[in-house]
Amino acid sequence: MKKIIFLDTETTGIDDTDFLCQLAYKTGDEIFCELFKPPIKISIEASSVTHISNKMVADKPAFKDSSDYKRIKEMLEDTENIMVAHNAKFDIGMIQKEGIIPTNTICTLRVARYLDKEHKIPQHKLQYLRYYLEIEIEAQAHDALGDVMVLEKLFERLLTAIKKEKNLDDEGALKEMIDISSRPSLMHSFSFGKHNGKTVEEVAKSDRSYLEWFLNQKETQSPYDEDWIYTLKHHLGMLQ
Repeated sequence: MKKIIFLDTETTGIDDTDFLCQLAYKTGDEIFCELFKPPIKISIEASSVTHISNKMVADKPAFKDSSDYKRIKEMLEDTENIMVAHNAKFDIGMIQKEGIIPTNTICTLRVARYLDKEHKIPQHKLQYLRYYLEIEIEAQAHDALGDVMVLEKLFERLLTAIKKEKNLDDEGALKEMIDISSRPSLMHSFSFGKHNGKTVEEVAKSDRSYLEWFLNQKETQSPYDEDWIYTLKHHLGMLQ
């Protein structure tokens, strides 16, 4: 079986111009978590969530200059390994800025959304799923290592569910999860804003201009959010 690498990054912010300031991973019994000095300042908004300050990274090396960089790059780019992350597109974007392009990736966000065919789960964020699915684990939220520990347990649940649904062994289920992760997924409903609780399909019929505005916001401010961009274009009839 391929080596599974559970990975999470904390960053200076969530925009296209931001960079990682913490990286954690777990593979087998190996656990890694370290801070790095980013090329830009950590925003106050990011610090308020991650509790990582500019002072904490002031004396840290840049990720590319660290003694860990080469090893991590080789591990993630190894064709025999699989990187697992929640909302993997975001983490991939951050490590690609550092010159690392992982070969195989599984996005537990997309797999969880895929399995929720009846749309029973209101949100698919990592910490929401942690409590919705009653995953019992000692882990601090919005800390790279804490998120990795939750991620591993969530992955185990999803792997079991895929194996059961598709009648697959571990290897077949991993291939299926990689395939699901490679495609944008359709969002079902809004959990925020003036259309909170409504389906995207409903809003497309009643307030098309809102979807057009929201698409512009996503494309300019959150280009990593492929799923929302794909969903909005789908309901606006903009896909080929």
